[in-house]
Amino acid sequence: MRTLRRRLTAGLLLTPLLSGCFASSGGDASSSDAAGSADGARLRVALAFAPTENYSPYGQDAFTLSRLGVSEGLTRLDANGTAAPALAESWSSENHGRSWVFTLRDAEFQDGGAVTAQAVATALDAAGRADPAPSAISGVRITAEAVGTDRVRVSTGAPDPALPLRLSNPSLAVFSPKAYAKKGTVDVVGTATGPFELTSTTGDTAASLDRFDAYWGGRAQASGIDARFVSDGTARANALRTGDVDIAEALPVAQLASLDKDTVKEADTARNLSLHLNTASGAFTDAGLRAAAREAIDTSVIAEDVYEGHAEPAEGLYGPALNWASDKRVAPPGRAKATAPGGRSITLATYNDRPELPEAAQVLQQQLQKAGFTVELEVRTYARLESDLLAGKFDASIVSRNMLLDTGDPVTVLGSDYTCGGSYNMSFLCDKDIGELVAAARTESDTAERQDASMAVEAAVLGTDAVVPLVHLKVATGIGTSVRGVPLDPYERTLVGTGTRR
Repeated sequence: MRTLRRRLTAGLLLTPLLSGCFASSGGDASSSDAAGSADGARLRVALAFAPTENYSPYGQDAFTLSRLGVSEGLTRLDANGTAAPALAESWSSENHGRSWVFTLRDAEFQDGGAVTAQAVATALDAAGRADPAPSAISGVRITAEAVGTDRVRVSTGAPDPALPLRLSNPSLAVFSPKAYAKKGTVDVVGTATGPFELTSTTGDTAASLDRFDAYWGGRAQASGIDARFVSDGTARANALRTGDVDIAEALPVAQLASLDKDTVKEADTARNLSLHLNTASGAFTDAGLRAAAREAIDTSVIAEDVYEGHAEPAEGLYGPALNWASDKRVAPPGRAKATAPGGRSITLATYNDRPELPEAAQVLQQQLQKAGFTVELEVRTYARLESDLLAGKFDASIVSRNMLLDTGDPVTVLGSDYTCGGSYNMSFLCDKDIGELVAAARTESDTAERQDASMAVEAAVLGTDAVVPLVHLKVATGIGTSVRGVPLDPYERTLVGTGTRR
């Protein structure tokens, strides 16, 4: 086995990879700064979404761990949305695409153990057995086996050209064998491989991270991170304004004009705001009423009034952050004819963690009521709303969704969101023809052809009126003037990197 010194030397020669980071506000800020000043100051970060599943890597908390630089998988997404090396240095397919062999780099877990093929196989097999399955592998059965000490074979039931992309999903991150000691749960504290080690948590309000000096990608410049979970967007903006935090994610558009323009960085994302109509129960099982809802909505009002021009009216499920989408978009097939709502009562749900969503819900309530619906609003935090959303307890929901967050592969998110067995199917759409289109798209190995197939699925989904895309969103990140090296990630997996410093 290669020595730790060799691993560190090799890591320092690499260009640092950007990784998300996450931590808690522990103790006095000035003393924290003093402690870190000689060896990289600690970063103070305000995050919008609190962990809801005790940091389980198999749900949305996985993206928190990724953004915090705690966890990583065999691959990552590069700027073009393609699979790039992470814990795996290289890979190749075999058995007509039914399996892939990944060659591991020399890396170490935060508990001191080596990242071996057997450890990776244990981690991936555990993810494959998770119930519910992580969204990236919904409908895909994966198994993993060690091939010697530094190669791992990952197999699927059918050829899967997108497997290297799929394995970039934070829910498929690799943790030390010690993390899986208790059946069904994963202990992520001190067992990951990223540049920052999660050392302590304070419920769902805060967490602390320290730099992991043996990180294969190079030693992070910040000595650690103190993060707070602050669901109120105005409070996050105020913390940035007063200098209480160095980085504040997801700033509300209503606060942007009042902040120093040098502290606000805005970028296009693959995130949409969409209205999902429940096709399985209630009013919107009727395609004519779905069409009536779509025709009632003026998306320009949401873009201009709610988002104050910091969003664009949606053209489809994929927005301007994806250059290929607009050139490949096709018109939806024949839609149902709108029928008069006649005062039909519906419940419209959304969450207030993203401050624009309740206002968007009020706009839609007015537009739908003008068209003849009777609309009751239900607004909660996402943590309190998610289980009811997934259980189909509302007629409609307004959801903010990064269309490439799961894998970077457009086909995967379409399968997750718009097929019968999809794990994040907020519309409860179960259409045989769409399922077949998704299945066909999954077999495409050529990137351009896979994108073409995705746009055919998009057209079919929009043709059902199960979802009404509202606006394509930008992300506004608050960054203190003394802070450098903050990545602006359209996939929203990265907030702090090894080069982020103050």
